[in-house]
Amino acid sequence: MSTLWVVLIAILALIAGVALGFFIARKYMMNYLKKNPPINEQMLRTMMMQMGQKPSQKKIKQMMRSMNNQMDK
Repeated sequence: MSTLWVVLIAILALIAGVALGFFIARKYMMNYLKKNPPINEQMLRTMMMQMGQKPSQKKIKQMMRSMNNQMDK
């Protein structure tokens, strides 16, 4: 009977640890991406120039704002 309790507690602890680890890692990555966005204005400007567009500051700001709004959702 005591072996059953040990196995049951071990399984519950494993499930709780996996769930807690997932949520902590998710929260960490969300904060990391918010502080260090994967695309900045210079990268956006370079991409637009490679596509043959002449980027204006207004267009770049508009695209950055729309990307930030997408990340907030």
